[in-house]
Amino acid sequence: MLWIPITLGAASLQVARNALQRGLLAGAGPWGATLVRFLFGLPFSIAFAGVAALITGRFSLNFGPGFWLACAICGASQMVATAAMLVSMRRSSFALGTVFQQSSIPLAAVVGLLFRERLHPLAWAGLAAVTTGLMVLAWPRRTDGPRDWSAAVLGLAAGSGFAVASNAARQAGLQLDHAHAPLAALVSVCVVQAMQSAALVAWLAITDRRALWVAVSSGRSSLGAGFFGAAASGLWFTAFALSPAGPVRAVGVVEMPIAAMAGRRLFAEKLALWQWVAAALAGVGVVLAALG
Repeated sequence: MLWIPITLGAASLQVARNALQRGLLAGAGPWGATLVRFLFGLPFSIAFAGVAALITGRFSLNFGPGFWLACAICGASQMVATAAMLVSMRRSSFALGTVFQQSSIPLAAVVGLLFRERLHPLAWAGLAAVTTGLMVLAWPRRTDGPRDWSAAVLGLAAGSGFAVASNAARQAGLQLDHAHAPLAALVSVCVVQAMQSAALVAWLAITDRRALWVAVSSGRSSLGAGFFGAAASGLWFTAFALSPAGPVRAVGVVEMPIAAMAGRRLFAEKLALWQWVAAALAGVGVVLAALG
């Protein structure tokens, strides 16, 4: 059950990273803000992996074709998901944007079936409760005009991307070194972030040099987002190496109340009572998923 406290740490660090990335949206745009997480996180990821290698004394790993394919799928899915999540936050709120991306929870479990990851019935019951709570939260309130589904749709897109990325991250770690999960996870993070950084820098250099400049010159915010992103990714990848992606993503829902508190403190956002009730239902689902 070591994966549970690791996941709790990853979720907490992820909220800090998301808050810093959201602050860069206005100047850098969704792709520039996404780049910050990977480019500035890469040096920290390399340092974390180096320390893990020194501690374990293991420097020979299995860099086979399956590992590189899993890393490429993880990197691409995570880039698209991060950009969609940030735009969803801008169109709704920081807290609800965090909630919407939690659609990755049931999706991660379903994708995990493709890799023959079997879950206990209690875990599936928990995932069902989480899904119900998320559906209630994602339902947009009626205004003078038609309901705006864009934030929820983008959140669903983010959740789908994170679900694929979660399972790909697990497969990358298992392919690299099944016996040394933390080391394999941290090395996988380095490779994935290097791929993502190269791809996004090349893309922005061609399509939006202003966003690229804002992203690389944002100083303390970019550095902070990079550090928290690298630390969160290292913990997420380690948790995925130790447990199927579905339960890990379910326990990661703990970031919802943390995001709600952060949104209120940093962005003066508030949630209605019915939203807190739906979030509590999702919380019950988290407990069931962890017990399963």
